[in-house]
Amino acid sequence: MEIVLSGIRPTGHLHIGNYFGAVKNFLKLQQEHNSYFFIADFHSLTTHPIPKDLHNNVKYVLAEYLACGLDPEKATLYVQSDVPEIPEMYLMLNMNAYIGELERTTTFKDKIRKQPDNVNAGLLTYPVLMATDILIHRANKVPVGKDQEQNLEMARKFAKRFNHMYGVDLFPEPTAFNFGEQLVKVPGLDGSGKMGKSEGNAVYLIDEPKVIQKKVMRAVTDSGPTQMNQEKPEAIQNLFTIMDIVSEKDTFNFFNDKYNNCEIRVSQGAEKARESASKTLKEVRKVIGFKKF
Repeated sequence: MEIVLSGIRPTGHLHIGNYFGAVKNFLKLQQEHNSYFFIADFHSLTTHPIPKDLHNNVKYVLAEYLACGLDPEKATLYVQSDVPEIPEMYLMLNMNAYIGELERTTTFKDKIRKQPDNVNAGLLTYPVLMATDILIHRANKVPVGKDQEQNLEMARKFAKRFNHMYGVDLFPEPTAFNFGEQLVKVPGLDGSGKMGKSEGNAVYLIDEPKVIQKKVMRAVTDSGPTQMNQEKPEAIQNLFTIMDIVSEKDTFNFFNDKYNNCEIRVSQGAEKARESASKTLKEVRKVIGFKKF
């Protein structure tokens, strides 16, 4: 049976990017594979969280993992810091990682741009810790979002390098697991980049409909199309991407055709998309177990 592994940093409540980019796949994987899903609290230390917040965020993610349907009887659920073997192997793999290749990673460049006053060694060696998480269980498959493809490639490189350096066949070269579909990258509401907690552009699984409405209404838009079938600006394409992910296909096609035929202005489209998205997300929350007490 293939070994599958993935995790999420405990930096707050899960958002729809986490769900559609990762957790939705977890639910399928736990049925058919030897699955390891963890809360990556070591990874969160790069942002220097307040200890109390870190502890609470771990509890949030664990509770939301379970609410989404992850079953401890079917998959191995754990907190990264509860496995002391991880930092030891992280140290060992760091000895075989080179500064140049780490500095060239897209995630590192993105992080130093966003937090220039906190460019720490943990950010630089993030791919090594991610590789450790994967290789320590000798995982074959890793359900990751599109933004993590390069780091997964680094994990393959480290596995191959270790095997070659020591003349062994210890580590398999992990590959992305996405059920044959394109890797999902859920964009944020601010017009560019991916949805993320620190970016403040996310829709959370626990958000009430009114909160979702306010967030979507504040999303970056423009004045609308001026020509039929014109290319959508990035901010507008992001909104349609989100709608495509959370809505029925007929709903997406309806509004996409309206936009392409210049029959809809973006301000109207965002409001109507919000109606569709809110309805769908309400059903998603119900299905995964988020209910009022």
